Amino acid sequence: MTDRDDSRPPSRRAFLKGAAVAGSATLAGRPVRADDPAITALQPWMIARGEGVDARPYGLPSPHESHVIKRNIEWLTADAISSVNFTPLAALNGTITPNGLCFERHHAGIAEIDPAAHRLMIHGLVERPLVFTMADILRFPRRDRIHFLECAANSGMEWKGAQMNAVQFTHGMIHNVMYTGVPLRLLLEEAGVRPGAKWVLAEGADAVKMARSIPLEKALDDCLVAFAMNGERLREEQGYPLRLVVPGFEGSMWVKWLRRLELGDRPWHLREEASRYTDLLGDGRARRFTFEMDAKSVITSPAPEAPITHGPGPMVITGLAWSGRGRIARVDVSLDGGVNWHPARLSGPSLDKALHRFHFDFRWNGKPLLLQSRCIDSTGYVQPTKDALRALRGLNSVYHNNGIQTWEVNEAGEVTNVEVG
Repeated sequence: MTDRDDSRPPSRRAFLKGAAVAGSATLAGRPVRADDPAITALQPWMIARGEGVDARPYGLPSPHESHVIKRNIEWLTADAISSVNFTPLAALNGTITPNGLCFERHHAGIAEIDPAAHRLMIHGLVERPLVFTMADILRFPRRDRIHFLECAANSGMEWKGAQMNAVQFTHGMIHNVMYTGVPLRLLLEEAGVRPGAKWVLAEGADAVKMARSIPLEKALDDCLVAFAMNGERLREEQGYPLRLVVPGFEGSMWVKWLRRLELGDRPWHLREEASRYTDLLGDGRARRFTFEMDAKSVITSPAPEAPITHGPGPMVITGLAWSGRGRIARVDVSLDGGVNWHPARLSGPSLDKALHRFHFDFRWNGKPLLLQSRCIDSTGYVQPTKDALRALRGLNSVYHNNGIQTWEVNEAGEVTNVEVG
């Protein structure tokens, strides 16, 4: 599939040596031309004065980046009120998702709540049923933590084969931000957890009263009642003024517009709750209470909406990896559909239950590629192929698909979603 001499991953010294051709020691630069107007001519922005500091009281991206937006799939649901849109992963760098680009999943549209009128009630199997105002919540010790939030249906449309020709739509039901909030444990301790309590029902204030049951053990561990993300208060579409943060667990449990927590000895509406956390297997059985998100990775560039436009030569493959069970220990990249694997360069520290950025630097020889990434988390779990998952689970479920994604690159640099294992 690839030329052994040209496309193998080089050492840094060989990479720099191979890039220095025809007297140029740059990786991807070009000689200076005296007739290049982009260099020699005064551009409009070099002549006229720009706007002052009071012109944009809330900063926005450059109009040249106006294409970088969340998008929905019109045919996916009957209307946009109970639907989902997708994070533009191919256009992002680093690991933190800008607040305006975090994907949304709603069941009755966005709840617009006056924080002064909002209340959070804790009741059920507690010693002291309590109601908290926003002012009360802000008096508790707070934490700042970075975590990913992934919908269990992320990549679900790919279970039966390659379908969506964009990483935004195959993997875009995920975002990663810094949450600021109060440990849920502190609020539950204030109310006093009674013996026999094993579950917490979290309910939102939206029109459908979205509710999910969470094991008490998890609630007392690392859950947050968050009021801010990436340094500012939650956006309305992300649960303003309060949302639950359940690190590593599927996104439906991160209840937005949080208004009520009820402790009990079993999941509420047991039959309905079980169906919400069930993955139907190929033999008719089902996996129940599949809360944690398995280790997963995807190459975000090149991707179908981010083709190779520069032709052969030095290039960077980049992507994201994450695990609901811990940190990312390693990411490998394949150029030939999983026949050979090469270690990727991990960027920055690997945080618990958070996105991790990886890069792979190599020289493309202009021949077709089959790009894949495979991650290993801190528990030793290795991201499986789609065929391995299908052998265990069949094709009946759309949830928890963490199989290896394949992008096919042709000689022109165009990228297509394909199936390889």
